[in-house]
Amino acid sequence: MNEQARRTIASYMTYQEAERAVDHLSDQGFPVERVAIIGQDVRLVEQVTGRMGRDGAVLHGAASGALPGALIGWIFGLLNWLDPVVSGLLLALYGLVFGALVGALLGLLVHAAQRGRRDFASVSFMQPSRYDVVADDAVADEAVRLLAELPSGTGTGTSSGAWKGSRLRSGPAVT
Repeated sequence: MNEQARRTIASYMTYQEAERAVDHLSDQGFPVERVAIIGQDVRLVEQVTGRMGRDGAVLHGAASGALPGALIGWIFGLLNWLDPVVSGLLLALYGLVFGALVGALLGLLVHAAQRGRRDFASVSFMQPSRYDVVADDAVADEAVRLLAELPSGTGTGTSSGAWKGSRLRSGPAVT
């Protein structure tokens, strides 16, 4: 990791805008290995995808157990010296069935143990509020100059010179 002092050269509301800025620097021959995109003010977002009843818990558990079961069965089958292909496929099938049954049972038990406290399914992800493009202090001024030349309207919905939804700025060193 580069331990040099870094300075924020631009901030953007979306990752695509920050990526576009770094791509522009790369196109201009700038040493982009001295640049980083940093997501700031990160928050955890949990998107609820639906209800999770008893049947859903069993199905989710079965799906979660089937693949590891098949994989373990296949690996054990490959260890058979006489006929590894047939035994590998057969043990993978047995592992799939066994893994699905064990997974379904565990899914049902976990759902029952929660007693309705969390009867929904969700997906979690991290979401920054902005993306800062930072560069090593030694090359930051050159990067700011090159970003000022960034053409507008190349697919990100920006307007002339000042980027819409983002701002060009210099800031304190970021280490």
